[in-house]
Amino acid sequence: MMKKILAIIFLLILAGVAIWQTIASKDVKVGLEKGDKAPDFELLTLNGETKKISDFQGKKVILNFWATWCPPCKEEMPEMQKLYEDYSDEIEIVAVNFTASESNQEKVKQFIENNGFTFPILLDPKNKANSGYEVLTYPTTYFLNEDGIIQDKVVGQMTKQYLMEQIDDM
Repeated sequence: MMKKILAIIFLLILAGVAIWQTIASKDVKVGLEKGDKAPDFELLTLNGETKKISDFQGKKVILNFWATWCPPCKEEMPEMQKLYEDYSDEIEIVAVNFTASESNQEKVKQFIENNGFTFPILLDPKNKANSGYEVLTYPTTYFLNEDGIIQDKVVGQMTKQYLMEQIDDM
């Protein structure tokens, strides 16, 4: 009788472990591939306000890494601004400037003001976010869904049409 009780207890423990592993495996890992949770970071805005990428959860996010010296970045930013103006209730555009590569922070501020960009600009003077997202080429853009899960990554310049297609797919 004791052997039966021990066998039942052992089976219950095994079943419990199996259930726990099944539940635990559904956790989304943090990483840089499609389906991964986007790594969080904290940077300052041009106005000195602290922002985290996780602050934007609840909206679809276009996370763009750029620099003022990058011609494709300069060409795609007006398209992102138009998109932001038309869809800011549905999406958030967060542009992380590679500030470590800029001659000074004032140059970034002038570029943004001169072009009338109104989406959030985050400054990365210590290359924390850029290196954390393994950005090697500018522009690089990540598309995140409302839960902060990476839906896609694009290296290179995008058109407004491409941006619209990506938003529809997020």
